[in-house]
Amino acid sequence: MSDNEALSFASDKQLLTVYVHSGFDDQSANRQHSLLASLKSLDTQLQQKLNIVSGDPADQLLRLAQDQEIDQVIATRAYDTEGMIEQANVAEALHKNSITLKLVGSYYAITPGEVNKPDGTAYKVYTPFWRAWSDKEIPSPFPTPELKLIDPVIRDYPTPAGEPSIKIKAGEQYALQTLGRFKEVVDTYPEARDKMAVSGTSKLSHALSHGEIHPRTVIAAIGFENEVFIKEICWREFYADVMFRNPHTLDEYFDSRFENMQYDSGQLADERFEAWKNGNTGYPVVDAAMRQLRETGWMHNRARMITASFLIKDLHLEWQQGARWFESQLTDYDPASNSHGWQWTAGCGTDASPYFRVFNPILQGKKFDPQGDYIRRYVPELAHLDSHSIHEPWDAIDGYSGGYPERVVDHAAEREETLRRYKALKDN
Repeated sequence: MSDNEALSFASDKQLLTVYVHSGFDDQSANRQHSLLASLKSLDTQLQQKLNIVSGDPADQLLRLAQDQEIDQVIATRAYDTEGMIEQANVAEALHKNSITLKLVGSYYAITPGEVNKPDGTAYKVYTPFWRAWSDKEIPSPFPTPELKLIDPVIRDYPTPAGEPSIKIKAGEQYALQTLGRFKEVVDTYPEARDKMAVSGTSKLSHALSHGEIHPRTVIAAIGFENEVFIKEICWREFYADVMFRNPHTLDEYFDSRFENMQYDSGQLADERFEAWKNGNTGYPVVDAAMRQLRETGWMHNRARMITASFLIKDLHLEWQQGARWFESQLTDYDPASNSHGWQWTAGCGTDASPYFRVFNPILQGKKFDPQGDYIRRYVPELAHLDSHSIHEPWDAIDGYSGGYPERVVDHAAEREETLRRYKALKDN
């Protein structure tokens, strides 16, 4: 509840706090339990006075406001596509009944739409956006307000469909503890962040995506002297800015030319997609990453780029298929970062990777998991292989003795096919 501008704004009023949930059943058990843990932690902070409602936000908030004779609803302004649509629908429903929706603040250090080129237009490339963003004054965190809470009238907690495969930790206090631990080792971040087998990242993405900690708080604690990490915060803000200005890019191409790209479909494409989702492609680092996602609800950022490249440029499937799967699985799901991370890899987004950049999953594994420890953790079928053989089990005499699947495609051949397709698109 700290560093929340909307809550601070509303703190002089008697408050009926409300959380409306919908779409819960479309998510994995890990993601469901992750959201539930965050919700329960927030409820505890609010002295079990949080109204928990299921259904359409516009309908439910209007009903509650009318039943409780409330004339104003206050919330943090959303800047993602679905959030903006949802808040517009809420505003319309309330306005028709003489109730106002007051939107205050944002979930970003610099509000999307406020970083512009000298001519007032938007940045489409990260590096100049970073320079302009870092020149802005980051506001100080808001203090934790004293709240006057009204007793709840609805306590409709969502029910997860299954059990989580991991121990879920969530909430503001846990987020602040995580920040404190990261602050002690932030100087190792530039070297450790790409090592897939070690815990070298901040572990704050879940808290940021759930609103349990504000980037203002993170930046104030870490400081701009740790520029490599602060630049990662800026990436999140850059993608939020792009989606705010281009709402269609949640599930449509930023560069519309790529709608005409040749992609695969049919039974074989579907089978390959299932192999990718389940970590059975026959490429060790890809499979380790996809199994990590399924087992833990999280995936190392380097692994996200590797698996995305493999889906798009080795299996020739559209980025939206992978983005939707990540959405259902990731406990740190962020709509702007997810969609535009995928589009960056596909070459159709901002800072688009050139059409000839195709990640080699073998070399990526050797570079970012040189000893194979990450692979062994999630692909036990390969645990018997040494650090060299584990990246290319097809060359080892006993590479398949543990039951590991053979490759679904040949990377070298598919790379050439990708280049052919990109060239055909470029020439048209």
